[in-house]
Amino acid sequence: GPRVVHVVYRFARYVMIEKMRKLSKGSAIPFAEALLWKPKDIYIAKARHRVACNKLLQSLQREAFVIQEYKKKTR
Repeated sequence: GPRVVHVVYRFARYVMIEKMRKLSKGSAIPFAEALLWKPKDIYIAKARHRVACNKLLQSLQREAFVIQEYKKKTR
């Protein structure tokens, strides 16, 4: 459901930020810290979050459909 998708999204975001932080350590690339900044307009941030959650949900649904169709064809 929506809660699981939200948890998966937040976990994936956390992992991505940590990996970017580790890869950019010692270089002049500050983009990992930029991801943690609070946006000035909370409405735009919420809209981006909704779009990202919807895209993740769609890709998970597509993947589940493909796996289901693959299982049907193998039977």
